Amino acid sequence: MFAIVGLGNPGSRYRKTRHNLGYMVLDDLAHRWSKRFKKGAGFYKIIMTDVDSHRILLAKPTTFMNNSGVSVGDISERYGVELSRFLIVCDDLNLPLGRIRIRKKGSHGGHKGLASIIDEVGTHEFPRLRLGIGFNDMTESSEYVLSDFLFDELPIVNQMIETGGRAVVDFVTKGIEWSMNVYNV
Repeated sequence: MFAIVGLGNPGSRYRKTRHNLGYMVLDDLAHRWSKRFKKGAGFYKIIMTDVDSHRILLAKPTTFMNNSGVSVGDISERYGVELSRFLIVCDDLNLPLGRIRIRKKGSHGGHKGLASIIDEVGTHEFPRLRLGIGFNDMTESSEYVLSDFLFDELPIVNQMIETGGRAVVDFVTKGIEWSMNVYNV
């Protein structure tokens, strides 16, 4: 089984913010697959499905971004998913808007959701898909990530969400090495 965890904050206030790109990618996949999220056994919403005979659990933590590790730890333990079969999908201030990057492991890079996961599982060695939101040096980073995308950014964001969804499927069906070679351009 693979566990794809999209990071974000629950609630309508945060729905379209930069920090909720992980949720947006999973919501787009759910829509394309005609699936609906339901309450999971822990602090997350889930979808269980199959893609090319691979069992996938999509999860959106409901703990808020800074406590995402609680959900990831629970999913790993409850469903017996090895960390190498997780893919954490999140926003990234350090990537330009529209760029995506897949990595096998890495630091949290200042991302509090990733820091929480590293803290909870005790290692930084788990795959992640980072989605670029760029950064406006004119505002505080905490203010920026909780802001909505601008109207003229939406075409880029929508394309990134679609590409992110393809990257998730390719991670599951073709592996991380293949996915890194294709998407880290």
